[in-house]
Formats: sequence, C-alpha cells, structure tokens
Amino acid sequence: MDYAPSNRNSASTKIVVAGGFGVGKTTFVGAVSEIDPLRTEALVTNESEGQDDISKVQQKHTTTVAMDFGRITLAENLVLYLFGTPGQRRFWFMWDDLVKGAIGAVVLVDVRRLDDSFAAVDYFEAKGLPFIVALNQFDGSQEFGPDEIREALAIPSHIPVIAVDARDRESAKRALVRITEFALTQLTGVSASA
Repeated sequence: MDYAPSNRNSASTKIVVAGGFGVGKTTFVGAVSEIDPLRTEALVTNESEGQDDISKVQQKHTTTVAMDFGRITLAENLVLYLFGTPGQRRFWFMWDDLVKGAIGAVVLVDVRRLDDSFAAVDYFEAKGLPFIVALNQFDGSQEFGPDEIREALAIPSHIPVIAVDARDRESAKRALVRITEFALTQLTGVSASA
C-alpha cells in the first residue's frame, strides 16, 4: 500500500468512529484508511459469555479490545486520523481517552439492533462533541429512512443521519466528509458551503 507523503502545510484532525458491538467500526476504518490500519482485535471467547450479547452477530469471531487506527487524506491540505472505539461495554472506559482532541464522531448504527446505539448517541450528546449517525447497510436488513431512525433514537433534527456501507471506501469517505463539514459548522457556526 502506498503511503501519502507528509506535507508541512497540511492540517490534520481526529475523527472517532463509534457504535455498539459488531456494527462495522473496524470494517469502516479498514475500508477507508490509506495505510494498513492498526487493529487491536482479539478472539471472542467463552470469557465474554454473559458480558457480550453475540446472538445477533454470531458470525463475529473477533472484537476490538482497544482501538482501530487509520488515516485518510481528504484533500492536499487535510489529513484525517481515524480512531475506532471498542464496542463492548466492558471496554467503554477507553472512549474518554480516544475522543480527546477529536473534532467529531461517526456513530455507526445497525438498524437490526437499534438498542445498541443509544449509549453511543448519549455519550456524544453528553460530551458536546459533534457527531453524525451513519446507518450501516447490512445485507438483508430492512431499510429505514433517516427520519424513522431519527425518531427511534430521539436524535435532534440538526444531527445528520446518513446511509453508509462500511465495506465501501467511497461510502465511508462520504461519511467522513459529512462529519468534517458538520463539525466545522458546529465549531464555527458557519455553514461549510459558505
């Protein structure tokens, strides 16, 4: 894989990719990263029995135990560093460290398991960190419109809700552009299109 050269005139920023267990955070970071992503995956073992509900993600055999890390250059002068959070509740203590210095977050949602999304949405609302909700398109899952998801998750109307395929580089890239634009408007009060 090619590595982008360092540019001293470029700005870099940090985006967090968060969500519940098995929603596609590792896949998202891996699909869009221009470097081989750093992954802290461990096998899901019997030790997690009673702590992690894997009944709806039975095909999942590994889990992130610390973070995923990747990088993408969105423009000649803008580099995003991506930090994927662990989804299992017992590793949530790491979220506070991972969000330090971030300008925003992408909250990935599996519409088959909306209940797993409330904690991430609540977390970013409480932190006051700009975030978008990205509906990960799992094969065979029922499609819901952004307004239906907004209502189900009680998300304020100014928070963007978009569809994303975490496996697809261009789709993930669009989500990163959207959170970057949204964070800019939230932090400056100026529309990104202005």
